[in-house]
Amino acid sequence: MKGLAKFVLAALFVCCLALGVPAGEKLRIAFLFQDLETEFWVAGHKAITETLRGQGIEVIEFNSNQDANRQLEQLRSAINQRVDGIMVIPHDGNVAVTMGKLANRANIPYGVFNRPPSSKDIEAIVVVADNRTIAAAAVEYMCEEALKMGRKFTPAIVVGDLADPNAVERRNGFYDAVNNPKYKDLWNDKPIEIMSKWDANVLTQNFQSAMQANPDIDFLFTSSDFLIPNIKAVLAPLGKWEKVGHPNHVVFGALDGDKTACGQIEEGYLDSTGVQDVFAEAEMLMDAMVAAIDKGEKNPNEWLFDPGFALTCGNFKERCEDMWGCKLLFEDRAK
Repeated sequence: MKGLAKFVLAALFVCCLALGVPAGEKLRIAFLFQDLETEFWVAGHKAITETLRGQGIEVIEFNSNQDANRQLEQLRSAINQRVDGIMVIPHDGNVAVTMGKLANRANIPYGVFNRPPSSKDIEAIVVVADNRTIAAAAVEYMCEEALKMGRKFTPAIVVGDLADPNAVERRNGFYDAVNNPKYKDLWNDKPIEIMSKWDANVLTQNFQSAMQANPDIDFLFTSSDFLIPNIKAVLAPLGKWEKVGHPNHVVFGALDGDKTACGQIEEGYLDSTGVQDVFAEAEMLMDAMVAAIDKGEKNPNEWLFDPGFALTCGNFKERCEDMWGCKLLFEDRAK
């Protein structure tokens, strides 16, 4: 992702001047993450690590490579190193709770980025997108576009890993929209659920099977933008990867706000995507973590929400610059 570091530092420079370092001692913050496979995680990782280091804070990184047990061991290692704070992108919501309990016992401030704990039985700084509301906004736009076509649709949703609270809330948001009485006459049947487990290969296999069993699927929401290329690979050979307005266009929505989604909305293949602001979320977590350390709070407890919004074919010109993926895409084009 060329140029991302430069963009992140420029985008966050003003807001991050507020991050302070206690006099006389260099802060040491552990940052644990599960992987860097998607644009969202890469952007969040760079925003956090490069900004903190730019403020003179030592960042100790741990990559668990999607291994929950390894992430727990890395958390114990961070505690043993007596770091000043711990920030994590947890493997899932349950692991976030287990790690939080360990950090709380060690009296080390604990922060969670974007993937929330499965319960509130811990004390933590949690920064998360309002996934349910964001998903509902993206799907509502899809429903409105479908209404204009004057026919019934066969809806489907690509579901993430339901051990992840984000996946659960995105699924809930989808149903909030499609189950609105306003759209009760829009559907041929109940939505078809296609499990992805947040794994592109699993999604491809399950989506191919779903399309074979239900070739009339023509209204589709995927719980994450990173799966768009795999969805395209299945729809294109079937003649169903067409732009808005084409008779074979599948009304299509997603969630995250990455570069791929931006490009696909701009070209007319994707109707909408729910946008979570990776840079704002990173800023919120860093500000809250450093403030807690400065105040001597050992177990800060605060939930901070990114309200997000839906970028659509209808508001693209007005709001594309508000989406982090579009900013990165336009920066790449300018080189």
